Amino acid sequence: MHNDIRKTAIVTGASSGIGKGIAIVLAREGYVLSTVYRSNDEGIRDLRGIVTGSYGSRLHAVKGDLSDPCFVERYAREAIDALGKVDLLVNNAGVGYAAKLTEMKAEDILSFINVDFVAPILMMKIVGGHMLETGIKGNLINITSTRASRAYPHDSLYGGMKAALQRSSESIAIELAMNGIRVNNVAPGATELERVDNEYYEKLGQKIPLRRVGKPEDIGEAVYWLASDAASYITGVSLKVDGGLILPGMPEKEDETTKYYDWRPVK
Repeated sequence: MHNDIRKTAIVTGASSGIGKGIAIVLAREGYVLSTVYRSNDEGIRDLRGIVTGSYGSRLHAVKGDLSDPCFVERYAREAIDALGKVDLLVNNAGVGYAAKLTEMKAEDILSFINVDFVAPILMMKIVGGHMLETGIKGNLINITSTRASRAYPHDSLYGGMKAALQRSSESIAIELAMNGIRVNNVAPGATELERVDNEYYEKLGQKIPLRRVGKPEDIGEAVYWLASDAASYITGVSLKVDGGLILPGMPEKEDETTKYYDWRPVK
């Protein structure tokens, strides 16, 4: 029997990719889960099969649009009711938005900010309030990105909102620390998604110091550890899980790598 068999977690956006990997790791460790997803019914069916069939846990899933703040608050309260209590919130759901500054549309900007910044803040507000009211010394974890730390062209919104979420969580960590609630971020680097082919990942992996692209379960393991008692003295941090991709001094162009670094394995 798992020590955490009665632990509960909300993992937003768990129908695919990183969110699914996080949910699978938590289910393996005995968590009962709730998730919200936009449209991937097949992904939720597959996840439910793993959570219930492989790990004998439960999955509460709601379909909805996180760009609607009213829906976000309704979902948060529904998830709390469905789980009975919430020990862990993982704000994973997000959307990418790569666009030139001069080509951005106002309605797209607002919708994107609602999903990638407003929704996580509202989830922390509702779930954090629940933890305060019930005395739960729980965990709030945001999935940010290494793009919060490193700037790329056409990334002003996605990278900007991830940086904003990272900074906001530091203030929230201070606010909630005296109540035993920890707030942290996990910042993935290049991580596999189902919709990209293996050849792409193989080539990309050769540009990463640890010589592979991350897997969704790598992020799940980091989340599980941060929420565990092993990390009980850690709050307000952003944990990079990127294989060394954005270490200072890392060249990003292949010709620079070849010229200045010997990448042969150490024997």
